[in-house]
Amino acid sequence: MKLRPAFRPKLVDSFWLRIAGTFALAIMVGLTAAGGGFRPADHWLEERGFALTERSASGQVHIVEMDAASMAAIRRWPWTREHYAQLVARLDDAGVRSISFDVDFSSNSNSAGDAAFAAAIAAADAPVALPTFAQNAGFREGRQLDSLPIAILREHAHLASVSITPDPDGFVRRMPIGTTTGDLARPSIAAFATGSAGRVGESFPIDFAIDPATIPRHSFIAIERGEFDPAALKGKDVIIGATAIELGDRYPVPRHGVIHGVIVQAFAAETLAQGTPVYGSWPVPLAVAALLALLVGSSPRRGKVASRLVLTTAVLLLGWFAARVYAGWWFEITPGIVLLALAALLRMAFLTHRHAERGRRIDPESGLPNRLALDTRLAQSDERHFVAAQIDDFDGLKLAVGEENLGDLLRRLVERLSVAGGAATIYRIDDRTLVWSLPLELEDLEPLLAGLRAVMRSPFEVVGRRLGVSLTFGVAPADVPEAAANAAHAASLAKRSGKPWRLHAAGEGEAATTQFSLLGELDDALREGHITVVYQPKLNLGSDQIDAVEALVRWNHPQRGILPPDSFIPLIEEAGRIDDLTIGVLTQAVADMRRWCERGLVIGVAINISATLLTSDSFANRVLSLVSRSDVPTRRLTFEVTESAQFEDTDKAIAMLERFCASGIRISMDDYGTGQSTLNYLKLLPLSELKIDRMFVQNAHRDHGDAMLVRSTVQLAHELGLKVVAEGIEDAGCLSFLKAIQCDYAQGYLISRPVSAERLAEIIGNPEAIAA
Repeated sequence: MKLRPAFRPKLVDSFWLRIAGTFALAIMVGLTAAGGGFRPADHWLEERGFALTERSASGQVHIVEMDAASMAAIRRWPWTREHYAQLVARLDDAGVRSISFDVDFSSNSNSAGDAAFAAAIAAADAPVALPTFAQNAGFREGRQLDSLPIAILREHAHLASVSITPDPDGFVRRMPIGTTTGDLARPSIAAFATGSAGRVGESFPIDFAIDPATIPRHSFIAIERGEFDPAALKGKDVIIGATAIELGDRYPVPRHGVIHGVIVQAFAAETLAQGTPVYGSWPVPLAVAALLALLVGSSPRRGKVASRLVLTTAVLLLGWFAARVYAGWWFEITPGIVLLALAALLRMAFLTHRHAERGRRIDPESGLPNRLALDTRLAQSDERHFVAAQIDDFDGLKLAVGEENLGDLLRRLVERLSVAGGAATIYRIDDRTLVWSLPLELEDLEPLLAGLRAVMRSPFEVVGRRLGVSLTFGVAPADVPEAAANAAHAASLAKRSGKPWRLHAAGEGEAATTQFSLLGELDDALREGHITVVYQPKLNLGSDQIDAVEALVRWNHPQRGILPPDSFIPLIEEAGRIDDLTIGVLTQAVADMRRWCERGLVIGVAINISATLLTSDSFANRVLSLVSRSDVPTRRLTFEVTESAQFEDTDKAIAMLERFCASGIRISMDDYGTGQSTLNYLKLLPLSELKIDRMFVQNAHRDHGDAMLVRSTVQLAHELGLKVVAEGIEDAGCLSFLKAIQCDYAQGYLISRPVSAERLAEIIGNPEAIAA
């Protein structure tokens, strides 16, 4: 098979291309994720997850807060360490499981207080953890200083890290399992309180789904004074820290805003109490999303893309949610969601483009494939010819059926052509032209086309109306890229010549190019005088004198020489420029008539008028204005209208002809006998003359049938008061026959070929030049 030229490359949709595209998208998303590009979205999504999974605290972790009430009761800061010693003793007596301080003890207080606190720690059965942390030595210094409790306090105490490292946006979301201070590994308070193991440098995400209001909290001063229920603290892990505003130690966290550091430590301990979460970052969800993206990327329709996107996103979200709630695996899911969205957008763009491409290949009015579809299709190896069918009088048919029903008519027409013509696919390449290919040789096409024309005699019923549709066909060999255009052009030529079909001949394309080039040169030709008029004399058979002529147009082209009318008039008429050409001919004719009148010559001039102009008011106004200014006798001017012409509006055409008659212009029916409504036109049109077509006249002196037709026509015209002109007189025998039957005028090469205005004056001045 050979590929016909395409306007743009065809999009390819294959499984391996989808895999490659998904892989490329995954790499792009992964690089963005590695750079933290999706972190804000993940944080937002994480907060929504916390809200959905909100739960109460376990009750194992209790907070003893150094609150405003305690500050008011003790009335000094820093507190002497006897207060902490008393607190440890009270908690130990209550049977707590562990005691952790989030209070800095790295500097000495009074000796008695330090000793009392150290003794209380040593005497406690519950393990006591004092805080340690590292901090920068100064502004913009990378050197770290370790903060440790004073020596006397750490003799019997455990040291636990209280280091909190906010994210770049300032929010606290993670907590270290442990840190190193004093060259030793220290567990975090959360790890110490829950007994969780881990390695220094590891961190875990804090579960902010816990409702902070459900974490049991006790005032420091109440515990110190023994104003509490010991049973409520038995076996619990206690964390002591500041909550009074003046003590600071506050951090922004997701969902809960700014909270105290001791609350953060409690959140971390509650998180570890449920099991140490595993932080899986973004690669795993991205890999799962890549597999799901293949499902989205294989969607056959745009609606499926949306539904599969919703489904796969739901699967990813449910997996993310289940992993967090039931397995303690925390992932960044936004890169996966973005990958799915990008895959959906890419697929949607692909399908939209493909739909648009298909739409560009479909004629919207009929639903048939159009010229673009024809140009981009794969040609079949058995194609021999292209057939083009042009719908005759398409504009009138469209008006009759209505624009909204035209598509239905076209589809029915195509169904009939497909069945009768054996066409697999029929293309609508313009409003009135249908094209298809056939594997038939030329000798098989002629009977097929005759059969199609016969099939088309049956009317179509559309919206309750029975409509007749006639077609003119063109045929062209399929072995050239322009085969369809050649067939369409052949159909146009067939219609112009009145034939049912025509075979494209080599060189016609070049001829068409020449014709359209001429159309673009028409204005210059009219302005520069290249459009000329010659006159073919008419012999008055009664007087044997030439007293009338027919004006014939010629184009004296600067490069192509003299052009015959058939090479440019039909094109100009189709292009709607025949009015300008006719006015140009009329202008030159009346100028010549004026010069003849000045020389005393009485010559009537007949000018051909296209039927399409007889409904144009502007043309009529231009004609009458030109004639009224010419100072020539209008009775010598004749307008010839072809009898076979089809008037667009018969009533308006008749009214316009009557306007011409009223101004003195005579009306002649040209090519009489070639049409189908002769008698009706004789009755309706304001005629002064009939011109019998040459096909009846040439052999009338030899053919009995033609003789009877011409004789009866002359008799009929005379009874109607009309003059008769016989065309195509080429031998003396025919001229003698016409004189015998009293025909009024004879026109043809026997009388004279078309001549210029000057030569015509010479002929009229030399009677010997006239046939006797």
